[in-house]
Amino acid sequence: MYITIIIPTYNEAENLPALVSDLFALPITESKILVVDDNSPDGTGQIAEGLQDGYPGRISVLHRSGKLGLGSAYISGFRQALRANAEALLQMDADFSHPPEKIPEMLAALEDCDLVVGSRYVPGGSVDKEWPLWRKGLSAFGSFYARTILHTQIHDMTGGFRLWRRKALLALPLERVRSNGYSFQVEMAYLAHRLGMRCREVPFYFKERSWGKSKMSFQIQAEAAIRVWKLMWEYRDLKSFN
Repeated sequence: MYITIIIPTYNEAENLPALVSDLFALPITESKILVVDDNSPDGTGQIAEGLQDGYPGRISVLHRSGKLGLGSAYISGFRQALRANAEALLQMDADFSHPPEKIPEMLAALEDCDLVVGSRYVPGGSVDKEWPLWRKGLSAFGSFYARTILHTQIHDMTGGFRLWRRKALLALPLERVRSNGYSFQVEMAYLAHRLGMRCREVPFYFKERSWGKSKMSFQIQAEAAIRVWKLMWEYRDLKSFN
């Protein structure tokens, strides 16, 4: 299955070369990487361009004018990958919090579903063991809160490690997605649920980034908490795509 791995970046110069190397070392013959860079001040976009020489035809770079948000970065990446006829599209962070070695397992799971969610909150999944108790609780509560209010069966509603089948993304009303940051992941998961998509969760260990600065903030989390309630109204007209 031809897979495009979409990696949004903002100041990931320390992580990107090593991540690209690990991804292309995987036993996946038909894989490409699309880096969506928001004009990183640390030169991440230029580093991505330079990496193209080492992997001819396998890396594309989408340069954006500034820090426009995670949601719009992914939607831009989805559209470009779909135009290039990707059969599967993977979302992942550039900071190694999403382990590349889980991707073959996720691809295998995609054979009989529409969406595979890398999950911290199913048996076998977990978050960084060094996190303080309050942070572990807040992270778990965020997914529980969204799942409960939106009545979905997806345990990890807020995670960004996801693999989509082409036909599933084509069925989503991407032009209606307004969320950015943390709430983008909730909105996409809810859309999959509302459209009756088949979803499987693959457990993984979420490791805190080793280099660079986390993009998460209280403001982003608060926005997501409010946005959850709006989603029920905005998508009340959706019906199953099957």
